[in-house]
Amino acid sequence: RELMEDGQKVVLRGDLTVYEPRGQYQLIVQKVELQGVGELQAKFEKLKLKLKAEGLFDPEAKKEVPRYPQRMGIVTSLSGAALRDVLHVTRRRQPSLQIVLVASRVQGQEAENEITKGIQQLNKWSERQSVDLILITRGGGSMEDLWAFNEESVARSIFASVIPVVSAVGHEIDFTISDFVADLRAATPSVAAEIITVGAVALSESLADTGERLG
Repeated sequence: RELMEDGQKVVLRGDLTVYEPRGQYQLIVQKVELQGVGELQAKFEKLKLKLKAEGLFDPEAKKEVPRYPQRMGIVTSLSGAALRDVLHVTRRRQPSLQIVLVASRVQGQEAENEITKGIQQLNKWSERQSVDLILITRGGGSMEDLWAFNEESVARSIFASVIPVVSAVGHEIDFTISDFVADLRAATPSVAAEIITVGAVALSESLADTGERLG
């Protein structure tokens, strides 16, 4: 009852009766289902519980993200702001970082399949030329916009990945199933790039300091 609000779209299940003297209809409601965002939230919680019970969120199952990555795979949209943000940060902080880009839709039909295939392709490609980590990312949006990252097939492809996966989807307040399964969750695409390059920045500063002391 606490979830109900005026103007909310719902699906009601129950029995319809008629009070004949007045010609009035009565609906005896036995079940209420929320539509729209409420329906998506219910699907989200159901899948979250299922995957958690299977151990996909367990800390013990998470792979360590390398501190000094040399080659990173990115699965995202070519036209999105997320890619521009990630490239801007990595070029500034670690220009030597090689990037293997797999173009994918990040919302709408086929996004789920393309993200899943992108993760699988990078794992296959890494058998020939090593990929140190995978970043799946997109900018902010509504729950509907981010839904591809709440799909079960995407979650399972992240869990099955031999390469560590970093998830940076939406804004700081947004959480997706991908975030829970990934080996590391970043609040935004830019923050993900900063975390990924932190080792290189620290090493560069250390070398600079050592050079000064040697001088």
